[in-house]
Amino acid sequence: MPMAVQLVLALAAAAAACLVSPALTAADTVHCSNPSQDHGSDLSVMHAYGPCSPLRSTGHQISWEDTILDLASRDESRFLYLASLAANKKTTIPIGSGQQIAASASTYIVRANFGTPPQPLLVAMDTSNDAAWIPCSQCVGCPSTTAFMPSKSTTYKPVPCGAPQCSQVPNPSCSPAPDSTCGFNLTYGGSSLDALLSQDTLSLAADSVPGYTFGCLRQVTGSSVPPQGLIGLGRGPLSLLSQTRSLYASTFSYCLPSFRSVNFSGSLRLGPVGQPKRIKTTPLLASPRRSSLYYVEMTGIRVGRTPVPIPPGALAFNPATGAGTIFDSGTMFTRLVAPVYTALRDTFRRRVKGTVSSLGGFDTCYEGAVSLPTVTLEFTGMNVTLPVDNVMIHSASRNVSCLAMAAAPENVNAVLNVIASMQQQNHRVLFDVPGSRLGVAREPCTIA
Repeated sequence: MPMAVQLVLALAAAAAACLVSPALTAADTVHCSNPSQDHGSDLSVMHAYGPCSPLRSTGHQISWEDTILDLASRDESRFLYLASLAANKKTTIPIGSGQQIAASASTYIVRANFGTPPQPLLVAMDTSNDAAWIPCSQCVGCPSTTAFMPSKSTTYKPVPCGAPQCSQVPNPSCSPAPDSTCGFNLTYGGSSLDALLSQDTLSLAADSVPGYTFGCLRQVTGSSVPPQGLIGLGRGPLSLLSQTRSLYASTFSYCLPSFRSVNFSGSLRLGPVGQPKRIKTTPLLASPRRSSLYYVEMTGIRVGRTPVPIPPGALAFNPATGAGTIFDSGTMFTRLVAPVYTALRDTFRRRVKGTVSSLGGFDTCYEGAVSLPTVTLEFTGMNVTLPVDNVMIHSASRNVSCLAMAAAPENVNAVLNVIASMQQQNHRVLFDVPGSRLGVAREPCTIA
């Protein structure tokens, strides 16, 4: 049985084309040091766009308030993307669909190596996407100067048109004979991409996966793509889990550090070895409308000890419509369908004594010191009590705290409740696909 693999994770606080970081106050000043070296199957972790990140844009810092508004607005686009997946009647999983999340999402990144000899990239990790795609040399419009160079790899090869993988990409096309290689193009939001379906060795820590299938980007129009690509941890046929089933047994877990952390801390652990033995779990559910999403049955919510009066049926899982609750690493703030969020918000406001204000998409904010309750998410067989740090966004400079959840956008037929990364931070979240279970256990992994 393979050794569990620890992978580097870090929060991408904004989309690749519009990277923003909270402006630092004097109290927030940090001194960057060289990242710790990887050892064996362990890789170090850092905040993707924190003060010490190699992906951070140093010339554009904005206020805390504007950063939160930016993240919230991008989350809305992310939610629209997830809602479209849930409503999609197709059962095939399109490669490259993760590009759409970059227009919206704060994701975590992993250090991966492609090719022989290995070429390092920091790729976005997404539990709601399947296929991998990366910028390749001579890509027109790719947002990063770091790109994979196929000509430098002795194990690289394009995928021929007759290969089964070619039928799983959107808008496939074949190059003229004698090459007859498989390409595809994808349009979404304000961006579109063109890629060559490819195979090469993927290296994660000490493990190598020969013949890994991914999209090699040739042209990108627009600015909403992760700078160094994406790798998917969904359940579809082209995901990392599916392509490494014999190595990792379709099992992984992660602990996400705070998005404001500047140190190496959180981890992604691939494979059944080293996973927590004592952890409360809830059954994983599946919808034929979007088989890659990690659905669970949420049964209720409590604010402190007070049950939230959620309308009957508002949390129900419906595989036919795609309605229900998912865990997602790419959404920053939890989104709930309107009846559920309204009930939670009203209960929270009754529990907290203070004047309520708003900040962009956050409608429950407080100034000054207030007594804040925990929030418990209830699932079949498992309750997850979130401490205040997972419930509220804080501004030290303005002394403002906001409930870090929101309602689904009103302009869509929203059916999804999305448990997002803000609420998952500093927890070990286990995805056991063969055992059809998802587990959550408190595990601090943020170093201040």
